[in-house]
Amino acid sequence: MSAEPANVKTMELKKIRDKNIPGCLSHLTGIIADRAEGSWITDVDGNKYLDFGAGIAVVSAGNCHPEIVKAVQDQAEKCFHTCFHIIMQEPYIRLAEKVAGILPGDIPKKIMFLNSGAEAVENAIKFVRVHTKRKALASPEHGFHGRTYGALALTSKTKPLKEGLEPFIPEVYRIPYAYCYRCPVGKEYPGCDMACIMQIEDMFSTYVAAESIAGIFIEPVIGEGGVIIPPMEYIRGLREICDKYGILLVFDEIQTGFGRTGKMFAQEHFDVEPDLTIMAKGIANGMPLSALAGKAEIMDEPNTGAVGSTYGGNPIACAAGISMIDVLERERLVEASEKKGKYMLDRLKKLEFDYDYVGEVRGLGLMIGIECVKNKESKEPFKDRAGEIIKECVKNGLIVVRAGARGNIVRILPPFNTSDGDIDSGLDIIFNVFNGIK
Repeated sequence: MSAEPANVKTMELKKIRDKNIPGCLSHLTGIIADRAEGSWITDVDGNKYLDFGAGIAVVSAGNCHPEIVKAVQDQAEKCFHTCFHIIMQEPYIRLAEKVAGILPGDIPKKIMFLNSGAEAVENAIKFVRVHTKRKALASPEHGFHGRTYGALALTSKTKPLKEGLEPFIPEVYRIPYAYCYRCPVGKEYPGCDMACIMQIEDMFSTYVAAESIAGIFIEPVIGEGGVIIPPMEYIRGLREICDKYGILLVFDEIQTGFGRTGKMFAQEHFDVEPDLTIMAKGIANGMPLSALAGKAEIMDEPNTGAVGSTYGGNPIACAAGISMIDVLERERLVEASEKKGKYMLDRLKKLEFDYDYVGEVRGLGLMIGIECVKNKESKEPFKDRAGEIIKECVKNGLIVVRAGARGNIVRILPPFNTSDGDIDSGLDIIFNVFNGIK
């Protein structure tokens, strides 16, 4: 009997998928997972893939970490769900204490839990409006904050995220981000004198009064928008502007939090403390959980019942979150993210010199982006080349993901405990793919 094709079950399931699941749900790889362990994914036909996507920066401690699995199992045997607004449960309370303990800064903070990053963003909008008694919001170019209507209004990417879905919530203003490779004001750092910050001041004279802005929502390091790392002066300049005009500074650390950039939170790179911090993704290593943390005085302001969530802070998800923080600390995975990220970035920087279509390789910790361009002079985004690289990596057994408003960034997000051997194997695949593309 002849062997079955390697993708027979995948093809069978894809037919069922096409019949029953909306086509508007995109798929980058076409892989259908059966099981996963650590940094490896095995599909339903037994093919194995090294995972440098980590579910878009979610399974930072690797898939099915045994301690986190046990925490989930133990809690599942005790209590699935109560709804915290009806009956409180211990994992929610213990996790809030843990998150408060690892957040930077000495100002007392309080934390609430929700299900997704977008839901946490929506609730952050409520808090900034209640605290400031203002309505308008601001967020930067290239930022991504989610797909619900408030979060999508803050997001700066039209296609495919926003096209045809208008109108969004009003009074959201776009500010420049310090994307130094593509300076929004045509200057070069450090000789620019932070002209992008001065543009924000100009906006207050021409588009919206500073006294109307409730909050500035910003990723301290942009993820989905292309792994963009601003200079320290930019983030500090935003803090100064917010302090000057009574605006709340909200850090969206959905992707960067819990060690992704080589610090527990990306804000530590800039030594700037926000008024609110939004967290998700790596918080519970794959369980649906997000958090909104802020200065206690802000978090206590809304009327009782004005914020909440039926499933938010589910006890099983919170048990996973408690275990995740324990694993990060005991296994020193944040330090591993910093060390392994530096090693990967040092190797990948070689691509800038060897290929004219590589404009810039940049990253912090295990959050790395390769920007593809038509040529180094024009810097014209090269979306098709990024797609070709991602496709070829998958063919060769490595999962990487796409990023950037124009889709021209190859993004690399491995789990923090990926072995040194697997790091090198993944890098070898990347270099082989680039060598095969001229």
